[in-house]
Amino acid sequence: MLPLQKSLHETEELMKKAVDSTSREFSEIRTGRANPKLVEGIKVECYGAVMNMLQVASVSVPEPKLIAIHPWDPSNLAAIEKAILKSELGITPTNDGKVIRISMPPLTKERCEELRKILHKITEQGRVSIRTVRRDGIDSLKKMEDAKEITEDARFKGQDEIQKLTEKYTKKIEELLKEKEKELSTV
Repeated sequence: MLPLQKSLHETEELMKKAVDSTSREFSEIRTGRANPKLVEGIKVECYGAVMNMLQVASVSVPEPKLIAIHPWDPSNLAAIEKAILKSELGITPTNDGKVIRISMPPLTKERCEELRKILHKITEQGRVSIRTVRRDGIDSLKKMEDAKEITEDARFKGQDEIQKLTEKYTKKIEELLKEKEKELSTV
């Protein structure tokens, strides 16, 4: 692979990771609808270690406003319940001795506004990440030109390509924001 293509490929991969990270953060925001992703990332302390929820239990959504967590080992029920209570989700689980259920309460207008602000903050962090990747990519091209690995024309062409990638992935983050705001407005 030529140095220019390699640099563009690496830049695009980093931008994809920024979008994926933003998407993952969005999925952890509660919108009033049951979503297994809300609890999948919660860390549970059991067996003397800290594990992801999916390593100790299965998570399902039997009803639109209910999440059910089925531990692989029933002795972990208390640890799972404690981890959910410690999380910043603001939800209270119920434990029947076999399954933990989480009922999704409706969101208040005030909470919806707080969540919108959080969404915009996450979106801006995603944009900043993409702009940082763009800056690093352009710096990389300048270093390659200085080292005579690419020509000045190739650097300008590479900068144009990086700008197109920046616009493409920034647009994807904007689409994720609109989708999540739509979820909030249907609550």
